[in-house]
Amino acid sequence: MLLTESLAAWQTPAFSEVFKAEVERLNPDLLPLQQGLAHSSSANGANLGVSILNVGETPDAIQVKAGLFYTGIIAGCSCADDPTVQHEVNEYCEVRFEIAKLGATATVTLLRD
Repeated sequence: MLLTESLAAWQTPAFSEVFKAEVERLNPDLLPLQQGLAHSSSANGANLGVSILNVGETPDAIQVKAGLFYTGIIAGCSCADDPTVQHEVNEYCEVRFEIAKLGATATVTLLRD
């Protein structure tokens, strides 16, 4: 994935807002939302929210620790007599983004406690 807008905004007052907006527009399949589930069985990243927890840098990359807020779905068995309906549950996970200073290529890693 590329985070070109975030790289362009690095070391400006707009970085946080630009980063959050750019990540929220990403295809949710590029993020480890399914692996970060704690309370449901299937990730739904349609209403993704991003909170920046920490920002740093190395000579080659910008590092952003972020919290991702999204929903997960708990589904019934889809049997005709199953009274359980699908419903959404709030989910949260923490990740680390590394944005290459040359080219804006970004990787994201799920952080476990």
